[in-house]
Amino acid sequence: MTDLKQINKKIDKFKHKGEIQKAIEYCQSILLQEPSNPELNIKLGDLYMDWHLDVYQAKQYIDEAILQYQKAAENIVDNGEIYYKIGFAFYHKGELDRALNYFEMALRDKKTNKAQCHFMIANCYKKKERYTDALEETEKALKTSFLNTSRIHYLKHRLLRIAFFSKKNSKLQSIYELIMSYLTLPFDKEAKKDVQKKLKIFGIAKELYLAAKASKRRKYTEAIEYYSKAIDKMPGFTTLYCLLGDIYRVLGRHEEAIIEYKMARWIDSLYLPAYVGLVQAYEEMGEYESAIETYQKFIAIHPNNPVLHSQIANLYFMKGEHNKAVSHYQSAILLNPAHQKAPEVAQTLGFLLQHFIENNEAAVLAFLAAYIMDTSNLEVYIGLGAAFYEKEDYVNALKVYRRAIELDPKNAKIHCNLGFLLWGLGNLTEAIAEYDLSIKYAPDYAIAHNNLGVIYLDDLAQIQKAADCFKNALEYDPNYALAHYNYARCLSIKGEKVEAAKYYRAALDINQITKEMDSNEIQDRLNSLFE
Repeated sequence: MTDLKQINKKIDKFKHKGEIQKAIEYCQSILLQEPSNPELNIKLGDLYMDWHLDVYQAKQYIDEAILQYQKAAENIVDNGEIYYKIGFAFYHKGELDRALNYFEMALRDKKTNKAQCHFMIANCYKKKERYTDALEETEKALKTSFLNTSRIHYLKHRLLRIAFFSKKNSKLQSIYELIMSYLTLPFDKEAKKDVQKKLKIFGIAKELYLAAKASKRRKYTEAIEYYSKAIDKMPGFTTLYCLLGDIYRVLGRHEEAIIEYKMARWIDSLYLPAYVGLVQAYEEMGEYESAIETYQKFIAIHPNNPVLHSQIANLYFMKGEHNKAVSHYQSAILLNPAHQKAPEVAQTLGFLLQHFIENNEAAVLAFLAAYIMDTSNLEVYIGLGAAFYEKEDYVNALKVYRRAIELDPKNAKIHCNLGFLLWGLGNLTEAIAEYDLSIKYAPDYAIAHNNLGVIYLDDLAQIQKAADCFKNALEYDPNYALAHYNYARCLSIKGEKVEAAKYYRAALDINQITKEMDSNEIQDRLNSLFE
């Protein structure tokens, strides 16, 4: 029988020199002499696992480690330590359900380090984005350990950060866990190893410097080369994958960028830059469904982030899923009405409710919220005034527009909207005055010219003045179907039927694209010209 103490001593000597491959070869040579020795199988499995986790090595030894542990398990039945090692290996292979199964088996053995098992189960749940379950496991881990808890405290700190707003005192608890992770670090051997691994980033400082320099000079091919070299040297560092993904995205190589961001997210499911980059890549590709799915996972991590809700709402809006968009816009406003983007979100919500949901009551409330949050935003006044008008609350609509003009007396759009409102109320003199002011402050404002022309044509029967207004509108906007249509009406009244037909046809052609009015109405007018 081989002396295991001597074997371990020699293996440790190889490891101390950083010669893991030699340690593996030595262990294999001993196993050839004693192929059924489970202790040697475990030792060889540990060596493969160490090599697999070495930040300077490629990830290609996990199956060898699992094989050796399983051979040991055949000879030592129901051993919690071996089950834990197999579960740990499957976790790093990415087979989380199998890992969870082995960790649960390990917990049945009274001799098992239960704190480590619960900690690894928490990590599995974290990767599966089951954050509540992960938190529960960290609490179980802390109950079964004393000082060797730095990594557990740090994981709990990160998980609690997700729930800053969803659970009372979560922020204070998270800070407490972070402090405890520092205080217990000297007693946690594995935590100290993790710190040492992170410090190894200085080993790729040259590649990072050269990559950053190349990126700054827009030499992206060089940057990719340096970042790839850095990843080859230290494949476990999440940030490197995101940096490489960012370069691919700049170059428009979105598929490659997505692979890098997903790799970063796999290594650390709580690493937010990976989600940000992934969403941006999907949006730039026009894959809104994938972007929404990523946002949903992002929101699961930060459920009370108003910006995330407003961004996913924008995507739902673009996809035409208006009710879902409304829900997320409302969440964004409720979560942080003091956010600098909140007025803009409320304004967009009002527009959506008014024009797509056609709920003017709700639209008014949304615009009022935007108004309360930012009384200087003129676009809010315009939206609120329009919402009051659609609601047939003309008194409040007038108040809103007049208040807006006080803030910006030379705003052509507000004068035009006020003119439209006064026209609808039958106050033609004031309506004309407002349209004149609109044109004064923005001579190229085609809508104001057109609307003024309709008043002269339909209400005052001043055909030439109306024709001049429509010609001005068409001068500034040749693709204005309604102005073509109205000018054709003027020409028809003046008896210029051939010329009128030309403008009706132009209105028809343009309206096929702009959809400003009912094409049948234009066609009926055209048909009636020569009856």
